[in-house]
Amino acid sequence: MSTDTMYAASDPRSKLSTAQAGSGLSGKDAAFSAAEYALFGQSEPQIDDANGRSWFARGQNFIVAYTEAKPGGTFARSGQVDEYVLLIEFPEPHAVVSANGETAQVPGAHIVMIPPGDSSITFPDGGAFVRLFTTASDDLVALCSNKDAYAQPHPHIPPLQRWPDPPAGFRIRSYSLDVPAQEGRFGRIWRCTTFMVNVFEPVGPRDTTKLSPHHHDDFEQCSLAMGGSYIHHLRWPWTANEAHWREDDHMVCPAPSIAVIPPLSIHTSASIAPENNLLVDIFSPPRRDFSEMPGWVLNADDYPMPQF
Repeated sequence: MSTDTMYAASDPRSKLSTAQAGSGLSGKDAAFSAAEYALFGQSEPQIDDANGRSWFARGQNFIVAYTEAKPGGTFARSGQVDEYVLLIEFPEPHAVVSANGETAQVPGAHIVMIPPGDSSITFPDGGAFVRLFTTASDDLVALCSNKDAYAQPHPHIPPLQRWPDPPAGFRIRSYSLDVPAQEGRFGRIWRCTTFMVNVFEPVGPRDTTKLSPHHHDDFEQCSLAMGGSYIHHLRWPWTANEAHWREDDHMVCPAPSIAVIPPLSIHTSASIAPENNLLVDIFSPPRRDFSEMPGWVLNADDYPMPQF
């Protein structure tokens, strides 16, 4: 078996169990889905009310809600079916999170896991933030700008299986993004029962002689730009059926935006703004290969891996 990987030897991902090079097409239907893009800053919000402006877009298993809250804006969920995520990328906004009788004061630059049931998030001073939900929240699916793209399930993506409940029970869990870089660790990764989120440090323009084209066999990757601007490069494999071939994508996505990258597409992203490019990679459910890497998942003790 070849030991070639999709990554340079200096890339921490070269040690992943899934890093073997290859097309990933063996034994699979050769149809591919297109990438999905949402440029939140260049479109009208789906909700614009006294609490703020919110944009919604989706992948097969997940929904990304980007919100610019007004001072005092409150965002509630009643009977939320599963755990969801709050991401406050910037240091300025702070939030008050309440869930099932518990209340937590959350500073800026934090990621928060919010339990199922009734909950609310209030931003006393307003500010920008992101929430991540699974597509089990039907009311939010109906708001998504690209909901029609998923009228039929996309190929190569198994149905969502939530990961095990936290042994200490569901509650508000808040984690600071202020985590120093560590040699051999890829980004800053947290997970819960429904999501894995990798928040990268701010960077300048990427060296285009050191890109990292790679693919995923059976899940979507959502790349959320919260600062700067990115070009997402995608290429689909050629198969024997020319009807399945697709033109390459070279999509410029200024923040705030998402790119939903489909399975089997070869992809890489390049930051292009002079400074403060902020990227967040989102996966639902969590990635097993990242979870298998010692020390990569910063809250692994709170959320066990599944046995399946």
